[in-house]
Amino acid sequence: MRYKGCSFVPINYEEKEKIEKMLPIEIGVIGGSGNYDPTFMKDPMELKVHTPYGAPSDHFIIGYVKDRKVAFIARHGRGHVIPPHKINFRANIWGFKALGVTRLLSPGACGSLQPDEIDVGDFVICDQVFDRTFGQRADTFFEGGVVTHIPFAHPFCDELRKIAFDTAKNLGLKCHPKGTYVCINGPRFSTSAESRFFQSQKFSVVGMTVYPECILAREAEICFTSIAMATDKDVYGEEPVDIAEIIRVVSQNVDNARKLVFETIPKIPKTRSCECGKALETSMI
Repeated sequence: MRYKGCSFVPINYEEKEKIEKMLPIEIGVIGGSGNYDPTFMKDPMELKVHTPYGAPSDHFIIGYVKDRKVAFIARHGRGHVIPPHKINFRANIWGFKALGVTRLLSPGACGSLQPDEIDVGDFVICDQVFDRTFGQRADTFFEGGVVTHIPFAHPFCDELRKIAFDTAKNLGLKCHPKGTYVCINGPRFSTSAESRFFQSQKFSVVGMTVYPECILAREAEICFTSIAMATDKDVYGEEPVDIAEIIRVVSQNVDNARKLVFETIPKIPKTRSCECGKALETSMI
């Protein structure tokens, strides 16, 4: 089964015709830590996707959210088996693009760098990213033949950001309308010196996955927004960052994250008013 240059294998072959009729898919969701199964979707069907960049993190699952067609993938694989620095970001984004996705929501766990403002359990709809992965991750689809320089002053889609923030407010969730996400390579947490430097720069949260997701989505002309959920206070709490405590907070708040995604999806306009879909028009040499 092929669609837009990719091959797909239905896990349940009896669903092949239903899957073909669903394509293209409109909206994508990348499930972050603790959110491995798309329980917010109706009539889910599973696909194995083959890409030029190798295997994605997991099978894609497609289905419906309030009559909108949605594709989902678990960023770290179901069961959290892939560390952040080993995620095949290009395969994940390529798979969404091949399925037809034009809007992408990316919820994920992070640490608060400003604990007096951003508490554990708060959401941040980031408007900026600061990359500290030090070039260790493949972060472009254009590696030769065609040279492309993508404008990236505003790494997240403002249209999607506003919808996600307004939805969070309507749900009564504590949510911050903007912030800078520092993306470290992982899998280790920051040293105290690193974290205090990030805090001194007034950065908001620290995590390990938004980059290169955001730039690859822009190269694919997909609208992208990060929904960051603070699971710890980095080095500023009474105790150092502890993975057991992070997992506990994630499990307590994963329902809020799913609810936010579920309620945001039907509010996304079918016609884009942003410039994300035109990113390549003035970028290629």
